[in-house]
Amino acid sequence: MMRAVAIGSVLVVLGATAGVAERNLIPTLDNEPDVCPDQPPEPQWMKDIDVRESHKRLLIQQIYRAQSMQRIVEAQSCECPTRYPSWEATEGVFVEHFAASEYWDIVEATSEYRRQANEIRREAMPICEAAGNW
Repeated sequence: MMRAVAIGSVLVVLGATAGVAERNLIPTLDNEPDVCPDQPPEPQWMKDIDVRESHKRLLIQQIYRAQSMQRIVEAQSCECPTRYPSWEATEGVFVEHFAASEYWDIVEATSEYRRQANEIRREAMPICEAAGNW
């Protein structure tokens, strides 16, 4: 009986703690970036893409990210226009190489661009941290 009371007490305390923690996780609607607030927005057609085509949007985002990291390392600079240029070059890569690709080819390419971006990120991050843009 003592054991059941002790377990019940622990569950009440944990439940109360979880409730407080959950109330502290209030999402914000503020979509303002922490760095480079004048980042160019994604092209409207990407925002409007059909949910069944969302894998293509993910690919374009990863291409943009990989290109960004590469530019930072090549320029040894993390100024906002270097890190966040227009989306034109990324759109060109997508249209030229992937617009007519099948689903699994897109998924594979997304994975490859993510891997490239993560690899280059190790070199880009210190450059951006020094510039205050990370």
